[in-house]
This record gives sequence, structure tokens and C-alpha cells, in this order.
Amino acid sequence: MAPSSTGRYTRDRMSPAPNDSSSHGVSLAAAFRVWLRVALLSFGGPAGQIAVMHRILVEEKHWISETRFLHALNYCMLLPGPEAQQLATYVGWLMHRTRGGLMAGGLFVLPGAIAIMALSYVYAGWGHLPVITALFFGLKAAVLAIVLEAVVRIGRRILKSRVMIAIAALAFLAIFFVGVPFPAIIASAALLGFAGARFGWPAFLPPVGKNGAGMANAADDGSLLGETAPDHARPSTARSLRTAAIWLTIWLGPLLVLLLVFGPADVFSQIAVFFSKMAMVTFGGAYAVLSYVAQQAVEHYGWLKPGEMLDGLGMAETTPGPLIMVLQFVGFMAAYRDAGSLLPMLAGTLGGLLATWMTFAPCFLWIFLGAPFIESLRGNKALNGALSAVTAAVVGVILNLAIWFAIHALFAQTIPVRVLGLSFDRPVPGSLRPWALILSLVAIAAIFRLKIGMLPTLALCSAAGVGLYLLGVKG
Repeated sequence: MAPSSTGRYTRDRMSPAPNDSSSHGVSLAAAFRVWLRVALLSFGGPAGQIAVMHRILVEEKHWISETRFLHALNYCMLLPGPEAQQLATYVGWLMHRTRGGLMAGGLFVLPGAIAIMALSYVYAGWGHLPVITALFFGLKAAVLAIVLEAVVRIGRRILKSRVMIAIAALAFLAIFFVGVPFPAIIASAALLGFAGARFGWPAFLPPVGKNGAGMANAADDGSLLGETAPDHARPSTARSLRTAAIWLTIWLGPLLVLLLVFGPADVFSQIAVFFSKMAMVTFGGAYAVLSYVAQQAVEHYGWLKPGEMLDGLGMAETTPGPLIMVLQFVGFMAAYRDAGSLLPMLAGTLGGLLATWMTFAPCFLWIFLGAPFIESLRGNKALNGALSAVTAAVVGVILNLAIWFAIHALFAQTIPVRVLGLSFDRPVPGSLRPWALILSLVAIAAIFRLKIGMLPTLALCSAAGVGLYLLGVKG
């Protein structure tokens, strides 16, 4: 080990560790310990999870440079599915090829999957008990505040021009009032951003550094990976075809077997088909995914009630790993309530695992197939322009999710209305739940005014819900 010019101690890149053939000198065993640490600390939604990875991988371990980390993040944000898990897979793949990506991405999911499965057992078996109902009543109030905070946090970072504000507003109006399909909104935003950057519109161009160069072209900061792409990160047609064939089989093989054996009407076939479609069309991160899933699972399939979707999101907020793990809860409850000849808990377990498989298997496909090409596009202005427009549209989609949750959490009844050709659910004023409103306001004050943080706010609201129950107060 020798000190670098910045005072850091790094391994000589020409002298890898004895048990590792990679030039960066980080063994797979050492990487395993780091990725496990990342997984266990990954609370707080995608923003918090990405911050944890940045602190550990960029600032502490110096595995990857700032610019390369952000480039990988940009690609993951353009993909359908959970960007934090995909970012872990991307960096793991850069470090140790496919096995590194599997290890990093798999460990990122594992703690949350175990926790959500255990909570799903509790919810299905004892969720009807008043004290459990009261606990989740409090969780819903905190979840509303957390989703609103996500709108504000992302909006402040992204909506820095009138053009971006307009894109967010149009996305909200399109999905909330007109019912434009979410993929169409994202595709339109991406095309607009791509064209805007190609034509040089300032709103779609990356920020410029002090030296006049784009931030994407900033100098390497001395990371172990450096700026030169490793051999496995260079595009290869043969390798791409092989990767696509393997991962499409891993992802869609179970779906085809279920359809052939049980038919399309079986609940497990429906779970496989739905979450496979979701994996292809849900862009923009966890909150945007949940907007799509909540409306489909509740309104189309009838697997859950609106309040139960909030309960599941509360579970995901309080456990490590990606928020998208709430989909395991959705699959669990769908199969639990339509178990057929199976024991309900066994059916729920299989349904939850199937939903998880269909959600995360394609995430590995997107990374292993696309990352080599994305590595060759670092600094591409058109790609960054598409990203900025998509992220602005996602702000509007998350606002739609917040309002949808608020309507169904604060009011016991809603009615569909249509005004000037626009349709939306209108809450019935007389069905307002006063204590739900009070707890939601408390949660909003705790997060926005008192800066208490997500986990303490969740604990506070859950305790308040149980306290109201013990006092004999009904929500």
C-alpha cells in the first residue's frame, strides 16, 4: 500500500491481491463484506440508499469515481425498476463481472425480502386484531408524509427551470386526470429531453464545471477502478446475445411454465404476468412504480384494498432494502386470498417469492446487457438530457401517488367523477377520518418542520396509532 497524491492509501493497481485476479485488488470476499454492509444500512428509500452507497463506495472505499458513479446512476434511473438495487448491481458488475453483480444486487434485496415475508405472515395471520390495525393506522399517516417529502426533495433537485416545472405539471395532469399510461408519459419525456439536448436547449444540458467542461467530463478522482473500461465492460455482440438468452430464460421461464400448466386465470399466472409487465413499464424509481402497482392491484385485480397498499408501503419503509419490496407483500396477499387447494400461508409465500422473482430478475438483465454499452456512452449529452426530462416527469407521477394515497387514507369513501372529459376519484366530505388527518399533519410537521427523520416519524406515528386504540379512540 502506498499513499496517493491526495493522501489516501490505495493498493498498487499493478499488484492485485493474491486471491483475486482483478487489477483493482479488491477480493470478492472483501467486496461481499462491503455489499452486506450496504444492504443492512439501506433504509430510507432510494435517495437514502444511494446516499449510503455513495458514502461507502466513493468517499470511503474509493472504488469508483464521482463521475462514474453518477453516470451509472443516470442509466439506472432511466431503467424500469428500483434504481438503487440496479446501481449496486452495476458497480458490483464493474468490480467483479457477473458474479460481482449477482452478489451486490442479490445482497441488496435479501434483508428486505426476509423482513417483508415475516411481516406479511403477521399481517395475514393477525392483521385483523385491533392492535395490529391500530399500528398500521399510524403507519399510513407517516407514509403519506414520507411520499410528500419525496416530491419536495426530488422537485428541489430537478425542477430548476420553467421547462422542468412544465414537464412535471404536464405529467401530473396526464396521469391524474386523463389517465395517460405511465410508460407513455416517460417515453414522451425521454424523447423531449433527448431532442432538447441534441438541439442545445440549456434546460436539458448538464451543468458546467469551473473549468468550462461538462461535469460528465470531470477528471478522475483516483478511484480503484479508474476511468478506463475493463475488458468485460466493452460491448460485444456475441456476449450480448448470450446474456440476453440466459436472462430472458431465467426471467420468463417460470411465467411460461405457469401459463402452460395452470392457465391464464390462475392467481399465480396472473401474478407472474402482472409483475413481468410491471418490470418492463415502470420507470422512475420506487415511488413511481408504486403509483402504477397500487392502482392496478387495487382497482383492476382487486388483490388489495387501498388502505392495505399503504400498510405494505409502511412495511417497506421500516425495513432495509428497496421500497419496491412492497411488491412481495402484494404477491403474498394476492395468493393468500386465492389459495385454492394450498394452505393460505404456503400459497402466500409462493406468491410473494414469485412477485419478487419477476420484479428483480429483469433488473439483472438490464444491467448485464446494457451496462457495457452505457459505459461507452459516458459524457453523452443527449442521454443526460433524456434523464433530466424523465426525472422531471417522475416528480409529477409521485405527486399523483401522494394525492391518491391521501384520498384513500384520509377518507372512508370516494366516488368517481367526470368534469370536462376528465375523470378522477373525489372524496366524500362526510367520510373524513379526523384522527387520520391529525396524525398525517403530525407526521408532516415532524418531517418538514422538526426534521426528525423517517424512521423516528414512522415509530412515532405507529405508537400514536396504538395509543389511540388503547384510549378507545377510533380512526
